[in-house]
Amino acid sequence: MNPILKAIDVRKSYGSFEALKGIDLEINRGEVLCLIGPSGSGKSTFLRCINQLEIINGGALWINGELVGYRRVGQKLYELSEREIARQRLATGMVFQRFNLFPHKTALQNVIEGPAQVLKVERRQAEAAGRELLDRVGLAQKCDAYPIELSGGQQQRVAIARALAMKPALMLFDEPTSALDPELVGEVLAVMRDLARSGMTMVVVTHELGFAREVANRVLFMDHGLVVESGPPEQILGSPTHARTREFISAVLS
Repeated sequence: MNPILKAIDVRKSYGSFEALKGIDLEINRGEVLCLIGPSGSGKSTFLRCINQLEIINGGALWINGELVGYRRVGQKLYELSEREIARQRLATGMVFQRFNLFPHKTALQNVIEGPAQVLKVERRQAEAAGRELLDRVGLAQKCDAYPIELSGGQQQRVAIARALAMKPALMLFDEPTSALDPELVGEVLAVMRDLARSGMTMVVVTHELGFAREVANRVLFMDHGLVVESGPPEQILGSPTHARTREFISAVLS
């Protein structure tokens, strides 16, 4: 089976600071990977590198077998143009901590913006698909609501629908519940559970260890830009082998 995402020795630096110190990883289609670790460990930076919001300084990434950010001609690599990068980025959908919805557009308008403007989907078709997606995330009655009229949890669910509207092969979630009030977290996690059950390939940066235990095929613990250990959730969350992993999980659960 060819992995949908492959990373070899991925490195990212900001000046003298090494945010990623060599990440090796493969994710197969339909797999859910949860990234856990303290703030500043490189989790979000890795997601941003996958989505080409950050350019890696070393190593290589492949999505669907295509080298990310570069084109190989013979033995030489050439950086892709912005247009080519935008095309590659269509393979991934990303949901951020903040919802980043267009405040002047309704929920439905936010969802169909990408398909209509980027994919050139006929508007009636885009609207029909958008309504189906909003129904899927439990917001069928909020199609005409503006972001200011929605709770944080509802806005995040619109953001998930917006990402799904582009039909990505891989969904990336960067702590999607961290900006929500505690009582709103559950409604977003419920949507993500449904996506996992449907076979969506997902990489999720999260501090919700219960969600990781329930949904993930693998959990990967990062610290200081390195993968400390990875494995099935029952192993990493229940019987981690590394002292640093045990320390982190104990602190989160206390």
